[in-house]
Amino acid sequence: METYASTTASAHNAARPAYNRLATTTTLLKYTYAIVPIVAGLDKFTHLLTDWDKYLAPVIADILPFSVSTFMSIVGIIEIIAGVLVLLRPKIGALVVSLWLVGIALNLLLSGQYFDVAVRDLVMAIGAFSLYLLLPDREEAHQEMH
Repeated sequence: METYASTTASAHNAARPAYNRLATTTTLLKYTYAIVPIVAGLDKFTHLLTDWDKYLAPVIADILPFSVSTFMSIVGIIEIIAGVLVLLRPKIGALVVSLWLVGIALNLLLSGQYFDVAVRDLVMAIGAFSLYLLLPDREEAHQEMH
């Protein structure tokens, strides 16, 4: 049995063009994959969210020519740049963030710990790659403007 509310909601949703939902979803993903790397990158310097040093796989820490703390500062800078790249060049930025998240997940798997975080990062990588797929190529975007 269909109620008036469900009929009205269905009619309203049918009347809304699909491109609006796609545009909203794309915008949400863009800002998510820009802000999260920037915040995580900044936190590499403050450690307010967590002690990031503990997440580096020992096999990687052992081959570093500098301290884990220095490495995490470099990681923080890269993450900030990746987040800004999503804002300025979303298509390439989404791909960079996606690959970066896969790298983080691989590091966590190498650590033999934090498998839950590795899975979460792989899911986030799929989300970032989905953003990449949703965004038009430069040529397509240029043609749509004209």
